[in-house]
Amino acid sequence: MSRQAPRLRRAARTTGGRPPRVLLLHGLGGKASVWDRFVPRAAPELELWDVELPWAAMAESDGWGSLPDPAQFLVDLVDGDDDGEGPAFDAVVAHSYAANLLTEAYADQRIAPRPTVLISPFHRSSPRDFDWSVISYYLNDFHRVFEEALAVGETAKYTKAHRDWMALQLRDRIGPYGWMRFFENYLRSPFLDLAAVRAPLLVLSGARDSAARPEDGRTLAGGVPGARYELLDGCSHFPMLEQPELVAGLVSGFLRGGTPDASVTPHFSSLGLELS
Repeated sequence: MSRQAPRLRRAARTTGGRPPRVLLLHGLGGKASVWDRFVPRAAPELELWDVELPWAAMAESDGWGSLPDPAQFLVDLVDGDDDGEGPAFDAVVAHSYAANLLTEAYADQRIAPRPTVLISPFHRSSPRDFDWSVISYYLNDFHRVFEEALAVGETAKYTKAHRDWMALQLRDRIGPYGWMRFFENYLRSPFLDLAAVRAPLLVLSGARDSAARPEDGRTLAGGVPGARYELLDGCSHFPMLEQPELVAGLVSGFLRGGTPDASVTPHFSSLGLELS
């Protein structure tokens, strides 16, 4: 399949030098609009980009779902050709399925390290964590992930009955091949060499997430050297929609290397960039 073209979502609101470019990646069955509430609240010195990935909402899954290596889409995006000034993107914020693919690419050293935020990732520490009840849950209740998104996003205005119908439509559009790509990636997570991940990493989990357990994010962060973990009270699987102010503050503070009010980030300084 052809490479997806990123779009500039919001220019940096500062002048002087090239601003840090941050790529926003949505999850399975999502779309770029999941970042609508996050974008205006992110640090003004960041240049924000997004992209409609092949597994976007209402996209046919037959194309990408039948390929053995969906992570290649992210490798091509994040480490794509640039103008010679450095990597195509200086930082990445990835949600759910995209967070998993990105972690796998980092562990395999297919993507050069850069500051990264993973939101609601799926991860297990041992293959023994996958029994038949886990498989049954993620197969038969797969649509419930989309019910959460539809309840807090732009579709929240619809009745619950209509949202539930839409969730089933999303599940069916992703289809068995798309589901298999997701669950295969999840099954591989215990075997990732997390110690090989060199990207500065922040992992965010919603305390009420019924899809990607908070323990998944905590375990993933615990395996990556120097990674930071934050549990977000009151959030489910889509914290950037549920509490965008909180998520934007955490992301901006992490990229700045400290609190949201810090002025210089050691993460970006290694790339020759500075935040105003």
